[in-house]
Amino acid sequence: MSLGPDDIAQIAHDLFIAEQRGVQIGIISQRFPDMNMDDAYAIQNALVAHKQSAGGAITGWKIGLTSRAMQQALNIDIPDSGVLFDDMFFAHGGTIPNGRFIQPRIEAEIAFIMRDDLSASASRADVLAATEAVCPALEILDTRILRVDPATGKARKVFDTIADNAANAGVVLGDQRHASDAFDLRWVGAIVTRDGVVEETGLGAGVLNDPVQGIVWLAKRLATNGQKIRAGDVVLSGSFIRPLEAPSGSHFSADYGPFGHVDISFE
Repeated sequence: MSLGPDDIAQIAHDLFIAEQRGVQIGIISQRFPDMNMDDAYAIQNALVAHKQSAGGAITGWKIGLTSRAMQQALNIDIPDSGVLFDDMFFAHGGTIPNGRFIQPRIEAEIAFIMRDDLSASASRADVLAATEAVCPALEILDTRILRVDPATGKARKVFDTIADNAANAGVVLGDQRHASDAFDLRWVGAIVTRDGVVEETGLGAGVLNDPVQGIVWLAKRLATNGQKIRAGDVVLSGSFIRPLEAPSGSHFSADYGPFGHVDISFE
């Protein structure tokens, strides 16, 4: 790591306060140009500890940057991950209160609801066997860090996003539940509309060629940090569409065909 413990603690504190107040901080990677992946996850871990100390309960995980296009855009070759908390879950068909988020965006995903723990050596078959159900989901992204620095025009980097709990903000699960082997998840896709206009379509194969492989990757990554996927966790396997801006007054619907659907509105 290139950052010292004092810097890591301060940045995590700043991110925690930014989320509480609904504001954004400056781009971390501009202040610390030598920042690396280990620094980013160290900040994320410290931020998660802040949220736990404030009463937040961990309820699962999200996997991000799983599409080839997003990885190439950020010049990386691996996904990232973040932590889901109990206060991030919103009801299918519900409305997000105005001011709940800073700059929300929406992604369509397949969620895994786990029946059993997963070890670091979990295989694809192990993931399917440990999964209680899969279902359609929308992830709500937000950023407590400026997307672009107004003075320099430079954009935030992947390290900034990881430090900011992988831009994690909200989850909407559809009502439908399916056995993990009921569908070929590579071919499960969605038509995503905003205010009745089709904005994006995509297939599960856009997620590492198989959403299940995202869970395999996450199990291994978490083990390096002494963590693991546990029974009862919800795991978002990664988006197969580009993020869609979610301004106040917008309504989103993701039609997954026979797999189900999921809707959310923003006040």
